[in-house]
Amino acid sequence: MKQYFFQTAGSIIAGCGSLERIVEHLQRLGSLESVLLVSQPFLQSSGTLDEVTNLLKSGGIAVHWNTDVQPEPTIAQLEELYNAIAEIPCDAIIGIGGGSVLDVVKLLSVMKTNNLSVREMLGTDLIPNPGIPTVLIPTTSGTGSEVTPNAIVTLPEEELKIGVVSRYLLPALVILDPLLTLGLPRDITASTGMDAYTHALESFISNKANRFSDMFALESIRNISASILQAYHHGEDRKAREDMLIGSMYGGMALTCAGTAAVHALAYPIGGKFHVPHGVANSMLLPHVMEFNFDAIVDRLALVAGAMGLQTGAGKQRDAEQVIEQIRLWTQEMSIPQDLALFGATREDIPELSLAASQVTRLMGNNPKVMTLDDIGAVYGKLFH
Repeated sequence: MKQYFFQTAGSIIAGCGSLERIVEHLQRLGSLESVLLVSQPFLQSSGTLDEVTNLLKSGGIAVHWNTDVQPEPTIAQLEELYNAIAEIPCDAIIGIGGGSVLDVVKLLSVMKTNNLSVREMLGTDLIPNPGIPTVLIPTTSGTGSEVTPNAIVTLPEEELKIGVVSRYLLPALVILDPLLTLGLPRDITASTGMDAYTHALESFISNKANRFSDMFALESIRNISASILQAYHHGEDRKAREDMLIGSMYGGMALTCAGTAAVHALAYPIGGKFHVPHGVANSMLLPHVMEFNFDAIVDRLALVAGAMGLQTGAGKQRDAEQVIEQIRLWTQEMSIPQDLALFGATREDIPELSLAASQVTRLMGNNPKVMTLDDIGAVYGKLFH
């Protein structure tokens, strides 16, 4: 009999306006005298950080800031950030922002309590001690990082992205307030939304899929499919934004249980070498990898079609095809780039990219079909038009 394991954030608070009660929510962590607020410059200019700071100060909590997080941060940037905050006294670190901010906060938390470099943490279960408590508040609906034990780090020298995986990266508290996502630009709504969908779909077809991950994956797919275009075209629609934020969280829970697969393995090298945004890379690869896997996942994709409202009555094969077709239609309607040449890549880069992807064994092992170097190269070849 299979056994399943699932672990996520300590507490999750969700709903429009939930951020306004942050001081009340923080009481779950005990008595806090001082916190470090980590974010990015645009959230400072938007007034969001001032709002949160005022709420915290009204609750008698001292607040320190750092807004220097870069998109998809490198090891050097992480260590520079840590050096900037190492001496700041804080009882908890609060991250407000997209996936990069959330990942950075997780890593800063354990860097404060473990005498390890970031490079020594790369991999699975290499962090010996818990970090200081973290509070994660996503402002995009994409990574699901707020509920996963993962953090992604960019290695420019190797032109790759690698994950740090540890139960000690799970936050103590998550606040999901859809109001924070109302102002997301269309391109960010599209790429992060497709990232979240990819997490759910890959978890559902993963070799490690199980009864826990299936529940989260299908619910993620159901929420995202119903709302991604509405959120893209009508960004102020609170219902659509809430569906996307909850769908993203469920996608994070699904990948925590089952892991992603070849789409992510192939996405990391093109992100690392050509700086393709992660959600865009996933969107490019997703239909092609699903076509490669198709004969092994027809039954699963037919179930996905049901969650997406795409059942045709013409049998499993046709239903499964509809899923891949819908992915293509989404990327077209949301103007997500589909040509790797736009990022400076050429077909001559395919062998190097293929080798790098094949070495992401943690994810390749989850794929329902084995991919040879030639298989991987053939998929990359479809990204040039």
